[in-house]
Amino acid sequence: MVKGAAPKRSTKGPKPPYVLDDQIGFILRQVWQRHATIFAKEIGINLTPTQWAALAKLTETGPCSQNQLGRLTAMDVATIKGVIDRLTARGLTETSSDPQDGRRLLVSLTRAGQVMAEKAAPNALAITKETLAPLDAKERETFVTLLSKLR
Repeated sequence: MVKGAAPKRSTKGPKPPYVLDDQIGFILRQVWQRHATIFAKEIGINLTPTQWAALAKLTETGPCSQNQLGRLTAMDVATIKGVIDRLTARGLTETSSDPQDGRRLLVSLTRAGQVMAEKAAPNALAITKETLAPLDAKERETFVTLLSKLR
């Protein structure tokens, strides 16, 4: 044995009760890391996945409160605030008073934000396609259906 090297675990004998490689959290983290790498390579513009989620959701919904946007994008209060602060600093989102409730601010896309979202959408679709590429069409459908059940 090489000095300082860990002893090799025997491949014979009983399997330990907890094998990391078999755990859903570990597998999901590895899949997320793969997806994040694809996203960073393919999005084509300087956006994080959370920033893209906010832009994409605002494209779908139109103006909404920051709190509602956080719920729609599965971000906690602190995270969505930081995302919107950064997007606003870049001129991609803006806030305005809600005409129905002056105490509430609405977040909306600026024209530059709309253009960026339109430009990024085809890349985002390609990212999803590449992430799911190892699966055939039926497997993709089943996989997304099963993951959706776990939300």
